[in-house]
Amino acid sequence: MQRKGLLASPTLVVALTGVAALVVCLLFMTVGVKGDWDFVLAFRGTKLAALVLVAFAVSVSTVLFQTVTGNRILTPAVMGFDSLYVLLQTVLVFFLGGLGVATLDQRWLFVLEVGVMVMLSGLLFRTLFSGGTRSLHLLLLVGILCGGLFRSLAGFIQRIIDPNEFVVLQDRLFANFNTIDVQLLGFSTVAVLVTAFVGLANLSRFDVLSLGRETAIDLGLDHRRMVTLVMALVAILVSVSTALVGPVTFFGLLVANLAYLVTPSFRHRHVLPVTVFLSIVLLAGGQMILERLFAFSTALSIVIEFFGGLTFILLLMRGKAR
Repeated sequence: MQRKGLLASPTLVVALTGVAALVVCLLFMTVGVKGDWDFVLAFRGTKLAALVLVAFAVSVSTVLFQTVTGNRILTPAVMGFDSLYVLLQTVLVFFLGGLGVATLDQRWLFVLEVGVMVMLSGLLFRTLFSGGTRSLHLLLLVGILCGGLFRSLAGFIQRIIDPNEFVVLQDRLFANFNTIDVQLLGFSTVAVLVTAFVGLANLSRFDVLSLGRETAIDLGLDHRRMVTLVMALVAILVSVSTALVGPVTFFGLLVANLAYLVTPSFRHRHVLPVTVFLSIVLLAGGQMILERLFAFSTALSIVIEFFGGLTFILLLMRGKAR
């Protein structure tokens, strides 16, 4: 399963991007260090760990979602996961207030968000992807409608919420790579390791799944089971990234298509690590540049979403959607 790429060997691309990610991580930890190394390494190490977790979660969830849907301009946001996160945060702030939400144990709040998102994806699959109804397009359409419903409900509550509480809510809804909740790192690490282990055990099945439903079934793959498994993994990974930094819409689209561009292979054993390494380079490198050169004068999420949005428009104009 070879295809045209910037380099001939997919293994070489994986190795080069891996080295690039390692170099960027070393630079992130050491550039501009002044004072106590113990404090600096602990402070930067925590932030770097969170960035790596977010890079893994966003990139892997996007590639797997595009494998299931067979479309490279779609992201998990189309299923309404981000909108559900916004609705959950809005409802919590409305009923508990900004101070009440801040005093909640963020680890259990993270478990609640992951549970609700996984339950939503499971409910949609049980309703629309079982028995005689197995239309993935219908599932996506219902996901889009659910996303619109969640956004409308969140917008309605935000219009009647106290203005002071609305300011607190706005801070929780924008992606922020500067103030990451370290309490969530343990839960997020466990979630990412579990999904990584499950993903490694199914890499060859992901390749078969990318060939389409009929071909995958002809090759002996339990298509419904694999799609359900992938959507559960996507729900968990999206929950990890949104809980750590907030909703990120276009970053996954950007790194996934960069990986498709530079990797001369369709196999997930090549595409997935390249996507993760590119994500680490962009997130850790971008955060380092903004901190050292621009002194936090702008937010990394704004830059990422800008270039991700441009990528989305370019893909639409070039007719890359399959």
